[in-house]
Formats: sequence, structure tokens, C-alpha cells
Amino acid sequence: MASLSPKIYKQARAAAKLLKQAERKIRILRTVAWAPEIGEGFLASGCQALPQVDYAKFDGAEIRDALSKVENLTKGEHPVLQWLARISDKLTLASAMLEGMGTPAFYTYSKQIYGTPTDTMLDGHTRNIDLAQHLDDALSGLHFDQLVLGGVEESFNAKEFALRLAEKLDKYFDGNAPSIELVPHLSAKALASSRRIRVRSSARFTKMDVRQLLHHEALVHAATAMNGRLQIDFPILGAAHAGTTEIQEGLAVFAEIITGAMDPVRFRRLVDRVIAIQMSVDGADFTEVFRFFKDCDCTNAQAYEDTRRVFRGGVITGGAPFTKDGVYLNGLLRIHNFMRTATKLGRADLLRLLFVGKLDIEDVPAIAILAAEGKLTPPQTLPPWAKDMRFLVSYLAYSSFLNRVKLPGFQSYYQDKLADVPDLWGFA
Repeated sequence: MASLSPKIYKQARAAAKLLKQAERKIRILRTVAWAPEIGEGFLASGCQALPQVDYAKFDGAEIRDALSKVENLTKGEHPVLQWLARISDKLTLASAMLEGMGTPAFYTYSKQIYGTPTDTMLDGHTRNIDLAQHLDDALSGLHFDQLVLGGVEESFNAKEFALRLAEKLDKYFDGNAPSIELVPHLSAKALASSRRIRVRSSARFTKMDVRQLLHHEALVHAATAMNGRLQIDFPILGAAHAGTTEIQEGLAVFAEIITGAMDPVRFRRLVDRVIAIQMSVDGADFTEVFRFFKDCDCTNAQAYEDTRRVFRGGVITGGAPFTKDGVYLNGLLRIHNFMRTATKLGRADLLRLLFVGKLDIEDVPAIAILAAEGKLTPPQTLPPWAKDMRFLVSYLAYSSFLNRVKLPGFQSYYQDKLADVPDLWGFA
């Protein structure tokens, strides 16, 4: 293990605090947000006219000055210094991306931060778009309303949702639960920080939504923010900056899956956003991507929201999208494979480290050094599946074997066996 000398520790503490100060000035989703009247105008046009979006000028000069000081503090080969240098690089890119809003430069930096659907993973051939197209093919043929006996769940309004979610939060946060606020405009149905969960007041919800928001927003996003706030010497661990987005969202989606809170409608929506990003990269404009979402059985309002997520900050006529929504699937792949590998190596101790704050998988060696040296506070707020890891480790141990199983052989065997089997109980 790399030793943590007093000098390196002092440098790292100073750099981490400077990074936190710089990060506060970079609010990506807030900066690229669209005013409500843009959506109202698009829907009023019969969904035909390209939205006209103007962005306030973003000046990153002050951020660059702060990060130049970080650069001087993080020179060296120690893993902790390299971790902080990576964060500085991401914040630099994020600042430059916001300076390029509405131009192709925005996409140039976006893909360096969040990647693109055609980027390959560590194995050298798996791509995000491959997973998206595979899942889209697998899920598009299902009749979702037939997957639950008794039909589709009844929906309820945001106020009722907030009451139901608050009841769940009290059980897991021991009196420290984030507050729930209803707001008129939000990029998603709900967004969480360590102190509050904002819920779009116009949205409709189901019981499954309560479970999804609990495990995704509260027990991952809010929990890691709360745990990160405990790291007094390294406050950057409490910040949801661009360098942590992929793993935060991947961990949150994994949490939905491991707790049984994922459903095909939501999964397909995450998948279709990746496909839509690639469509825009290939030149599709706002209305063409909107029609793609409409063909996925979305309402006009939902199709607009999904399309807006792809184009916010970028170029409405196509070719330069905001690639953030590609991180959900890519992050899921990275988290799942990291967890499987750690379990196979007998390092299940590293799994809870993912909750010590907001971090990237590449940061794990540095964070582990700090934790082993007693420089970090262990995570205090954990989801139940990370507190009691018996099921998680059993599942990961089994799933790590699946790469050795050749699916095409099984698939062709059962395909022949099931070819003439009749459809049952309305699943035609």
C-alpha cells in the first residue's frame, strides 16, 4: 500500500477543499435547464417547431484560477493526489462545457465527461449502444400491462407520493431523512441531495415509483451525499460533481435492480435515451428524436421531456447532444462488473466503500488508502442490501460465473423446444 506521508496528506486536504469551492460554482443541470414556456410553445405548435433556446453566458475564469492552484498541489504519483487531479480535470471540462452551451463545443466536452454510446468499455469491444439495443429488442416485445396480475398499478399525485415516500424514509434514515419538497419544474420526476428530495408537482406516481425513488434517489444519491458530508478533511466526497455522475447513476440503477424495484417501462426509458443520444450524434434534430420517443408509446409531454434531456445545452438541429443520460447504462455495467470482480477476489470489504461519499470506481484505491489510514469516516447511512450483504454477495458470486456460460447454445435449444408452445393466460 502506498504510504500517506504528512506532506502528501496536507497537500491532499488543501486540494480537496479548493475543489469543493470550485465545484460549488458548477451547477450543470441548473445551468442548462430550459424555461417551462419552451415546452409549452413546442407542444402548442403541434410538436412541429424546433424549440428556440437562449442560454445565459457562463464564465469559468474564476473556476480556472482555483483549479490552477489544485494542479500545483496534486503533482505526484501518489494515488490520493492522482484522484484529486482527476476531479480537477473533470471540473475543468465541466466548466468549459458550460461555456460552450448552444454550440458544437458543448458536445466536445460533454463526451469527454460522460462518454458517448459508441465508446468501448474495458474489455475493448462492449459498447453502451450495444446494451441499449439489446435491451430495447428484449423489452419492446413485452406487453407490460400483462406482467402484473390485476393490471397496471393505480397512479396518484405528487402530494400523495411525498407522503408515502416520507413514511419509508423515516424507517431508513433514523431521524435524519432529507425533506421532501414539491416543485413545479424539474428535469426528472424527482432529484435528491443530502438535505432534500425535490419532486415535480405535476408528475403522477405509482407504488413502484415509491420503491424506485426510495432506493435510487434516497438510499443512493442522498445517502452518499450525507456520508460524504462527514468527510471533514475531504469535503469533495460530498459533492455531486461531473466526475461522479456515471458511478452514482450506475449504483442507483443497480440498487433498483438488486431490490426488485426496477420495472420494464422505466428500464426501457433509460435504454431509449441512449439510443436517442446516438440519433442526435448522427444528426437527428429535436423533432426527429421527439418522434422516436413518441413511437416508444410516450405521451407528447413525456416525449418532450425525454427529448429535452438529450438536447439541453447542445445543438437543437442535431449533431451535438448532451450525453449525460448515457451514463445510467454505462455506469450500471461498470458497477456490476466491479462488484462481481471484487467478490471473486475476496474483496467484499470494498463494496461498502462505494457509499463513503460520491466517487468514481477509479478512485477506489485512493479512497481505500485514506480509509485504511483512518482519514475517512465509515459510511453511516447505507441501504439494507449494503448493510446485510449476504444476498448481494451470493448473487454476485453466481453472476460472476455467467460469463463462462455460452448463451447461444442454451438459447437455440430452448428456442426449438418452445417454438410450438401456445401462449398462456393473455400473454399473446
